[in-house]
Amino acid sequence: MRRTLKFLHTLGAIGLTGALAAQIVLLSQLPAPESLAEYAALRGAMGTLAEWILLPSLGITLVSGLFAMSITPAFHNAGWAWLKLLLGVSMFEGTLITVQGPAQKEAELSARALAGDIDPALLGQAMQAEWNSVWVVLAIAIVNVLLGVWRPRFQRRRQLPRRVADDG
Repeated sequence: MRRTLKFLHTLGAIGLTGALAAQIVLLSQLPAPESLAEYAALRGAMGTLAEWILLPSLGITLVSGLFAMSITPAFHNAGWAWLKLLLGVSMFEGTLITVQGPAQKEAELSARALAGDIDPALLGQAMQAEWNSVWVVLAIAIVNVLLGVWRPRFQRRRQLPRRVADDG
């Protein structure tokens, strides 16, 4: 069971980081919204990437990590595992709100603009926020991989016993 969970966790992490890297590449190649057909095609690809690779990979990674943590007693007191859990949950929320949601919304808006339903001037208004979000989520994903490989020991500092001053 542990090997299966480790495999799923690794596979999910590969898909997640690959999807985020692909989002960065697609964002860098995104034409101006004035080139509506090309813009809509690339935005459609980004929305599909988020829906079919990014979100499922994130879900697999998070669920397999939670199960692995629950069935492996060594992880229960490991500070790095708890930090990974905290970062994983925040990454899940951040990905839904700042990466996947905007990618799908912009894909829908660009398709509607291409069909003539909305003004193309509404497109690409949050591009800088989208760039920032993808980079932040990718950085958190990389930190999670580093924690899983490196497994640092987080321990409380031991306090030296205080010496009692002589009142003499």
